[in-house]
Amino acid sequence: MSGLLSLDSSLFQWLNQSLANPLFDHAMPWLSGNALFVPGVVLVAAWLLIKGGARGRVCVLFIALAVGFNDGVVCNTLKHALARPRPYVTVDTARLATSQGLHPKFVVVGELDAAGRARLNSGGAFRSLPSSHAANWAAAAFAAFVFYRRSARFLVPLAFLVGSSRIYNGMHYPSDVLAGWALGAGSAAFVVFALEWLWTGAGKKFFPLWQQGFPSLLQPVEAMLAHPVLPERELTAQRDLQWLHLGYLLIAALLAFRLWYIGAGIIGLTDDEAYQWTWSKHLALSFYSKPFMIALAQWTGTTLWGDTEFGVRFCSPVCAALLSVLLLRFFAREVSAGAGLALLLTASATPLLVVGSTVMTVDPLNVLFWTAAMITGWRAVGAAGRTRDWLWTGLWLGLGFLSKYTTLLQVTSFALFFVLWPPARRHLRRPGPGLALLILALATLPVVIWNAQHDWVTVRHVAEDGRLDRKFVFTLKYLGEFIGMEFGLLNPVFFVGFTWAAVAMWKRKPRRPLEVYLFSMGATTFGLYLVQSLHARVLPNWIAPAVVPFLGLMVVFWRERWPEWTVRRTWFWGVGVGVVALVLLADTRLIGRIAGRELPPDNDPLRRARGWNDAANTVRGLHAKLAAEGPPAFVLAGHYGLTGLLTFYWPEAHAGVSGQPLVYPLRSPDPQDPTRAKVGNQFDLWPNYDYRLRKGANALFIQPRRLSASRDGQPPPPEAPPGELLRDFASVQAAGIYPVQFKGQTLRWIQVYECRGLR
Repeated sequence: MSGLLSLDSSLFQWLNQSLANPLFDHAMPWLSGNALFVPGVVLVAAWLLIKGGARGRVCVLFIALAVGFNDGVVCNTLKHALARPRPYVTVDTARLATSQGLHPKFVVVGELDAAGRARLNSGGAFRSLPSSHAANWAAAAFAAFVFYRRSARFLVPLAFLVGSSRIYNGMHYPSDVLAGWALGAGSAAFVVFALEWLWTGAGKKFFPLWQQGFPSLLQPVEAMLAHPVLPERELTAQRDLQWLHLGYLLIAALLAFRLWYIGAGIIGLTDDEAYQWTWSKHLALSFYSKPFMIALAQWTGTTLWGDTEFGVRFCSPVCAALLSVLLLRFFAREVSAGAGLALLLTASATPLLVVGSTVMTVDPLNVLFWTAAMITGWRAVGAAGRTRDWLWTGLWLGLGFLSKYTTLLQVTSFALFFVLWPPARRHLRRPGPGLALLILALATLPVVIWNAQHDWVTVRHVAEDGRLDRKFVFTLKYLGEFIGMEFGLLNPVFFVGFTWAAVAMWKRKPRRPLEVYLFSMGATTFGLYLVQSLHARVLPNWIAPAVVPFLGLMVVFWRERWPEWTVRRTWFWGVGVGVVALVLLADTRLIGRIAGRELPPDNDPLRRARGWNDAANTVRGLHAKLAAEGPPAFVLAGHYGLTGLLTFYWPEAHAGVSGQPLVYPLRSPDPQDPTRAKVGNQFDLWPNYDYRLRKGANALFIQPRRLSASRDGQPPPPEAPPGELLRDFASVQAAGIYPVQFKGQTLRWIQVYECRGLR
């Protein structure tokens, strides 16, 4: 073994150092990554999808699955399990390409200072075996060769050059690249032949008509076989069943991908997630700003998977999968399974809903229960509606209220439907609607009881949050912001599509009850916040429950015009634009690779969910130095969200979240009574989070600063400490401003003050 390792090291030094020359110094970094790669792949894939016929489409699918399986499962698993150091960690003479593009730069690792070496030893420094670049190119080349034999003439040499460039650039040993080529080709072979085996076997059962038309995926040429002679009704039923099975397959694939994504470490927790994670350690009937369902969901996830990012977010992909199953079955029953699949694809290309399928806040729960109440409510308001349907509707409304208070708006949605659709009003003379409202009222009891015990703090908070405590003053200041944000987050194509459908449906005679019902389920929520934007700022996620019914309305309305090429092309463009945008937003570093320069951190949508582990490590080290002085020390954060993040990512603070905290939010005096602290978040309601009880202790105060506050990479000028610190401590001293980084890029700064002698 030692002989092989010695040979590996010798080959690396020969390729990395002895072959060094100006031509390779420019070509090899470009081969490892350049701004033309992603646009080129997109163009080739688009050409194959549009012009390549069945063979081109299946080829693109197989390449995507082969590369995804190889990179996300095989290589990622082996890299973490083997944790082999990259050559620049162990070989001081290694030449390392530190930039790509038109002006690459090489440095000798041994000549770097301590800070430079420290940056190299972070991130993926111990994930050398296998080379993902080599493996992915080998997987793509193998999958393409199966369908287009001539592709090997240029893809195999490209795969060889890309793999070799990883050695020349100082990123991998030769054995890493050889292993990558072997694993990539093997992974692609497994995916290709496993799918062919499934198609020729299970395909006959679940997709009989399609399987008969295309007996083999490896030779996707339509067979010259006539379909069996079946009655039109039976043929339609079989086609619908195939679309239903495809819908289930899509749901399973999306669930698997989302579970992988939340566990891959691409993004960390947001401040809201970490804040509400602390609630799951203090379960109660309700909380300061939200009912208890979010805490229960996070408690469930962390009980199953531990206090990890995956555990905190586990219920979000599960909620998205349950929502998709409900919608698919509902549309299969009321419209068609094909329309249900179209709705799933539409939702999967709508950014606001996709964010809710990975980030664990109250919105995934709210949307799930709102949709469940909408589906059972449709049965309840129908001609065959039964009391049992209303009881189920009441249950989902109650669970929705225990997720988010705005579920009460769904009651107004039912009221609007009764106004717009007179035949449904006969149910108002029956006990069903009253029983549903009774169940909803019973569900409010935990919140009412908890608020009665806590001076109705939630009522005041909700009034302040919605600016209901202020006089209505008309302004257009926020209207454009609201429309603009929703235009982007709901996918521009679909935003125009469902707006058009919501207006044009009223011109139809006679009107269709399902369209009126779906309109009612979304109109009250969207309309309320549209009006509120004429008075105050509205956050874009507040209209989340209205999105699903409006997208459903769009699909139902445009379904009969589907044969028109304009409608089909517009919908495909909407899905395509949405998917491309979501791929880039899933990991915004891809934007930098395409553009050739990093996205400015202050403009990065994922900035909120990155870098907090680095911030916690910095605070941990500073706290250890302060604690070594003698008196006990703790940490004060300038915001409750930062309190949650530091608590989650700092192991010692993490362990004390249910007992003696290490991190507290700074408390402000109540303007009405300066002798008392203002109740501004959930921490203020927990006695063990009153840091003023730790008399005589020292503390660090942590305040985030935006990157835009600095110039030329230097720390921003310090800000004066909050007055609360000067009031609570005998002395307050600035202790520096530190960068918060992710993958070597500075995202923000944290300003630190040392506070001594808590009065």
